[in-house]
Order: sequence, then C-alpha cells, then structure tokens
Amino acid sequence: MPRPTYNFGSINIDHVYRVPHLVRPGETLASRHYQQVLGGKGANQSLALARAGGQVEHWGRLGRADAWALQILSQAGVGLDGTELYDEPSGHALIQVDDQGENAIILHPGANHGFSTAALDGLLGQTQPGDTLLLQNECNGLEHLLVSAQQAGLEIAFNPAPMNDTAAGLPLSACRLLFVNRGEAAALVDLPEGSSPRQLLEALAQRLPKTELVLTLGGDGVCYHSERQQLMLPAHRVEAVDTTAAGDTFIGYFMAARQAGEEALACLQRASTASALCVQREGAAPSIPLAAEVETALDAWPSLAVAAY
Repeated sequence: MPRPTYNFGSINIDHVYRVPHLVRPGETLASRHYQQVLGGKGANQSLALARAGGQVEHWGRLGRADAWALQILSQAGVGLDGTELYDEPSGHALIQVDDQGENAIILHPGANHGFSTAALDGLLGQTQPGDTLLLQNECNGLEHLLVSAQQAGLEIAFNPAPMNDTAAGLPLSACRLLFVNRGEAAALVDLPEGSSPRQLLEALAQRLPKTELVLTLGGDGVCYHSERQQLMLPAHRVEAVDTTAAGDTFIGYFMAARQAGEEALACLQRASTASALCVQREGAAPSIPLAAEVETALDAWPSLAVAAY
C-alpha cells in the first residue's frame, strides 16, 4: 500500500449565496439561496483525494464549534490524526455564485493561521523521506514548512492559491510539482494575465527548471510541462453551475492518480473529468464527485485528445 499524501491545508466553513450577478460596489443584493458547507482549499483537496481512492492525512486546525465538518472528511476516508480542534473561530468564506456559475469569495483565515513552528515540526516528524506533502496558501508557516520539508526529503506539491506577494516570494524551487491557474502563473513570472499558455509555461520553467508544472485554464483545458514532456488537454464541454471547487477537485484527483503510479497524461485525463463533473453541481465539498462517478464518465465521454500548446 502506498504511503499517504500529507496535506497541510485550510479547513473553512463556506457560506454560499446564489445571486443573479456578483454584487457591485454600493449595491445591496438579495440572494436566492443560502448554504453552509465544508470548504477551504485544503479540506476540498483532501476530500477529492480521498474520494478518488487515494490515501491522505490532513494536517489542519478548526474551531471546536464546527467539529461537524470533520465528520465529512472522516467518512470519506481522510486521516485526521494531524488535525485538531481549538477554542477560536474557524476559517470561513463568504461565497457569491452567479447565474453563469462564476464566483467571488471573501476569505477569513481564522484558525488556519494559528500554526506554530513547533507544531509544524511535530507534523513533519510523522513523515519519511520520499513522502508527498501537498500545500496551498490558506495556512500560515509555509516558508518554514517548505524549507524543512525539502530538508526532510519530501516531495512537495504546491497550489499557491489564493495568490499574494507572500506566495510569490516563497522558495518555490523546493516544489516537485506546482499547480497554478492563469492568473497565478502570470503573477509568479510578472507577465500579463492574457499571455499565452506557452509564454506562461516557458517563463515558469525558466524560473523553476526542475519543477513539474500544471497550468489549469478553466474551459480552455490544462497544460503540463516537465523537463521531458509537454502536454495540453482541452476541457470537457459541460454547462457550469458553480466553479467553486473545480480546481481543488482537479488537484485531488491528479494527486490520487499520481499516488497510484499513473503517468502524467492519465492523471490529467482523470482530473479533468472529475473537475467537469464538479462544476455541474453547487457548493464546494458537496460538488466533489466520487471515484465511481468519474469512472463512469471516463467510459461514457469522448477521450480528451492531446494537443500542442
């Protein structure tokens, strides 16, 4: 059995509002529907990884009043020995979703920003050289963790979202695998967001020559770049209802396929299919598909053909 992927990531409580359009400055807008659900990029990626059949241990912090959220992760098979409850507010997000499935998010970090250096070192003590560590940018202590994890011989996968100056200044050369969308890629290499995927990937590869790069492009598909292989896949054509957890679903399914020993192309195909299922449903965690659903779609839908980027 493969060693688990350790996911150091946020656990948020998402407050999701369905609106006709994203609220404008100075506007008061009534929502048509409201949900309170488990969210956070870290929790979403752990949940996706587990639902894909992967082995994952989540490292996180959550307010004690929201302990119910851990049941969802546990029932999916996420290991929680590295996750603790605290007497402080959980991280949470206010999410607008409009009639086109686009979203706007206000994020409060809460308990996700309460990690001490000693706590991070204690978590790293659970690992062995060659283990995989997955990270996002919604918890504190990332620079210490990146440096220490590299020294411990871990293979690091990083999704620098939400992007900010702190994420851009991290020692990203420690990463074996980097997941970015168009805006994140552009910010990391100081190029316009409208730059072509080739331009973005070439600039990223120049900055991080040893790092495998996965550039997600929403409805335009996904690109993969490594020292020995370059791939581009289109996206499945589906009607998007809510894109909130699409990227997290992609990453979780990609990491599970990689954990199972799949090549990059198979990882991309499986992750793209899972993401296409996700955007057809509302919510973050509730929209992440099960492995059986993804298998059915892989069999029924046309295969995504490799293209040049």
